[in-house]
Amino acid sequence: MAHSGSVSLQDVAREAGVSPQTVSRVVHGSAAVKPVTKAKVELAMSKLGYRPNYAARALKYQRFNNVGVVMFNTATFGNSRILDGISSEANRNGYATTIFTLLDKREQTLQSAVDHMKQLPVDGVIVILERRIADFEDFTPPAELPVVLVVDQPSEHCPTVDGDQYGCSIQAVDYLMSRGHETVYHVAGPADSRAAQSREKGWRDALAEHGVSTPPPLYRGDWLADSGYQAGLALAHEKDCTAVYAANDQMAYGVMLGLRAAGKRVPEDVSIIGVDDSLVDIVPRLELTTLRMRFDIIGREAFTATKALVDGQSVELNVKKLIPNELIERSSVRRLA
Repeated sequence: MAHSGSVSLQDVAREAGVSPQTVSRVVHGSAAVKPVTKAKVELAMSKLGYRPNYAARALKYQRFNNVGVVMFNTATFGNSRILDGISSEANRNGYATTIFTLLDKREQTLQSAVDHMKQLPVDGVIVILERRIADFEDFTPPAELPVVLVVDQPSEHCPTVDGDQYGCSIQAVDYLMSRGHETVYHVAGPADSRAAQSREKGWRDALAEHGVSTPPPLYRGDWLADSGYQAGLALAHEKDCTAVYAANDQMAYGVMLGLRAAGKRVPEDVSIIGVDDSLVDIVPRLELTTLRMRFDIIGREAFTATKALVDGQSVELNVKKLIPNELIERSSVRRLA
């Protein structure tokens, strides 16, 4: 096999029996090439070891066909699913994905994130804003690098999209209260999480709407099942606790196990609802009622907005674009008499 650096576009054209222009169209993803011809060209490229010169292409067209994704944490379920949605839609549109993780808390600003991305071959940037940062209100993206934010708050300078973090709590509390529960305890996520803050506020506001002016004590977790388990052990001793809303499914499942370890029955004694539907296909015979967040759609919408900006299209700003949640009823909630 020839070395890829010595194989030219003309070599591929001769091998495939087509014109160099046809090979160029295949390389650039043109839809004007017949499938049979495209297959011949791709076979020739594979046989000769040809690799398109993307650096030269980027210089010529001022386009890298690459989107940058900035994250604070790649390990959480929501972030990983959003990233999957971004990369899947990017791939479908002929884009690659470059990931940058902001590990240094001193650099966790939008300006720092974009400054890092400006040094990389990307056409646009998506920032998954799971934490509150100091320059959210003041940040203005550079003219040459479009920025889209994954956050449940509108921005005057960047398009935004997210799941309905506040609304999921309204749904959860309404659902439990409609089944006869007089109050709802909450196991919240980490205090520095934007999603946890929005969900906690939604829980408080929803209880107030139902006439519960003083909410029950808040239990704080860290998104992981063990923190939910410890909360469940403690909640078993709250005499008025008949319903628990946990800020994600891992903690909700931990609460369920903690309550049962302390002698409580679920849902006969205590009903439980979670958020995200992250345990489906992981936990067998899953009992947990939850509000499914469509992280895949969030990712796809974030990429679509980014590509629109890259293509010179306008995307509406200062608009709260939220993807609705879906109630998934299983068997962890019962209706009180």
